[in-house]
Amino acid sequence: MRVEVLVSTMHQKDKDFLEKMNISTDAIVINQTDYEGYQEFSFAEKTVKIISTTERGIAKSRNKALSNSDADICILADDDMQFSDTYEETASTVFNNHDADIIIFNLIDDNDDLNRKNDMVKKINIFNYMNYGAARITFRNSSIKKNNILIKEEFNGLKLPACGEDTLFLREALKKGLKIIAVPESLARLNNNRESTWFKGYTEQYFFDKGVILALAHPFLSIPFSLFLVLKHKEYSESGFSKLKVFKEILKGILFVAKSRL
Repeated sequence: MRVEVLVSTMHQKDKDFLEKMNISTDAIVINQTDYEGYQEFSFAEKTVKIISTTERGIAKSRNKALSNSDADICILADDDMQFSDTYEETASTVFNNHDADIIIFNLIDDNDDLNRKNDMVKKINIFNYMNYGAARITFRNSSIKKNNILIKEEFNGLKLPACGEDTLFLREALKKGLKIIAVPESLARLNNNRESTWFKGYTEQYFFDKGVILALAHPFLSIPFSLFLVLKHKEYSESGFSKLKVFKEILKGILFVAKSRL
C-alpha cells in the first residue's frame, strides 16, 4: 500500500520545507508561485514531485495534486504540518484495519492539544462531517477517482468561502455513498506559528460564510442545520455574540445563496 502526501504551498524557493514537514513518503507538492515548472527528485529515499504554477486557489492546488497521484492512499497536507516519524506505517495500518474510503485522523497542535479530538473510531455522517478540515483528511485514491469527486472552488456558480472546499468535499463523498470514519490516531502536528489565511475568529463574516456552505450543502435543510450548529457549538459564544445574533448572521449567508439562485 503506497502512501503519498499531497502538499499545497506557496512561493517555495528551495526544499527546506520538506525537512520541516518531516516528509518520508512519496509526495506531490503544488507550489503556487510566479512561474510554471516541474521538478522530480529523490528525498528520504522516496520520490517527490514539485509542480510550480501561477494558478491560485486551494481547490485548484489540491485537485492538481490529486490528478497527478497514482498512490493507494493520499494524505492532504499544508506546509505548516509536521508529520510523525511513523505516519506512513500508521496510515497504512489504519486503512488495512478499516473498510473505509476516507479516514479522518486527529491533528495535534503546538500545545499538544487535540482540537475536536476523536477518542474512538466513529462513523462520519451528515450531522458531524462539518467538524473536520482538510489537514486531517486521508482517502483511498481509487474511491475518489472512481466516483469523480473533486475539491470544488465553486459550487452551483458561487465561489466558495475559504473554509468551504473541504466541507463540500466530504459532503459530496457522503452523497455518493462513500464510507467515512474518524479515528483516534494522529499523523501530524500543526505548527501554529503563522496566521491562518482564513480563520480570523468567530466574526460576522465567519458565520455568514457558514451559512453559505450550509445552503450549498443542504439546500432544503440549511435552516434546521444552522439551528443545530448554534445550539451545539458552545465555542461560538467566544465571538461575544448571542446565539440569536449568530443564527441571524448564518441566516444572512443562507439567504444570499437563495437570492443568487433566483
